[in-house]
Amino acid sequence: MSTTVTAAVVPGTGEPLTIQQLQLDDPRPDEVRVRMVATGVCHTDAIVRDGIYPTPLPAVLGHEGAGIVESVGSAVTTVAPGDHVVLSAAYCGHCRKCRAGLVAYCENLMAQDFGGTRGDGSTSLSNDEGPVSSHFFGQSSFATYANVVETSVIKVSPEVPLVTLAPLGCGLQTGAGAVLNELRPEAGSSLVVFGVGAVGSAAIMAGRVAGCTTIIGVDLHDSRLELAEEIGATHTVNSGTTDVVAEIAKITGGEGVNYAVDTTAVPVVLRQAASTLAIRGTLALVGAAKPGTDVNFEIGASLVKGWTFKTIVQGSAVPQVFIPRLVELWQQGRFPFDKLLQTYTLDDINTAFADSESGKVIKPVVVF
Repeated sequence: MSTTVTAAVVPGTGEPLTIQQLQLDDPRPDEVRVRMVATGVCHTDAIVRDGIYPTPLPAVLGHEGAGIVESVGSAVTTVAPGDHVVLSAAYCGHCRKCRAGLVAYCENLMAQDFGGTRGDGSTSLSNDEGPVSSHFFGQSSFATYANVVETSVIKVSPEVPLVTLAPLGCGLQTGAGAVLNELRPEAGSSLVVFGVGAVGSAAIMAGRVAGCTTIIGVDLHDSRLELAEEIGATHTVNSGTTDVVAEIAKITGGEGVNYAVDTTAVPVVLRQAASTLAIRGTLALVGAAKPGTDVNFEIGASLVKGWTFKTIVQGSAVPQVFIPRLVELWQQGRFPFDKLLQTYTLDDINTAFADSESGKVIKPVVVF
């Protein structure tokens, strides 16, 4: 028996989201019916809307949901009705990478998170014209209710506000996890973050948690750089008005940085980031670019630096383990990501997208 839900739908490539009444089918045995309280708006939602990643449209996107469990399928064991949950990326749970604990690198990631259907090809959502893609990142949280796969669900304390926790599911987990799970900088080391939106801001906060003593934020927006200093950056550089490589050399006494995180996926920025590295430095890319995008690195003079370039997905996190840790850090005041948030109603979701893209707001959160 289907349920009527209100959702923000992407009708076609590059089109504004429209608010529609849709039919939501019954949860399958491995699914959890969640009443959404809030959901973050992420850059990944925008690139799918614009056709850069191949989710079939029309679709209900949204992959940073938070809400309350209404019911559970017969095979679900990790949550029960009434539980408060944060939603994150889906993973299959049975491939070699998942079995090794590397769920962010699930061999079936594209189908699980971007396929727009369940494994059997069905969608949980429909309108009078037919099926609407669902299960975006296992959830499709731009709706009042969703049937969410169990691997996307993380139980959290009911004492913590769900509106605040929603953005942990993707962007903040990605930035913080890149530093804490993957780079693991030594106390007293140096870190530069290119692009201090939500992902970059999380990386800066994580650098402070890890004990980095030089943390540099690079961005085009002075307002974002000011906030970066408030949440942990020791230095900031406006790349629109300053020679970034020269300034970072000055900050580090000519040594360069031990770790660099790029959230932009802009080739010229990545080349610039590589130029800021110290001997044995590491450059990590967490930003999403259009498939086929290339970047050129200098490999002659830089050979003797012995530097590393790596890509990182979802902060190399197991969400059920890592997100509760981020909640604890926030409760202790050591991961103040609430300073990044601005709330919107579902009717204003296109404004939330626009404010994020313009740099006016770091992390929009839609509150139902």
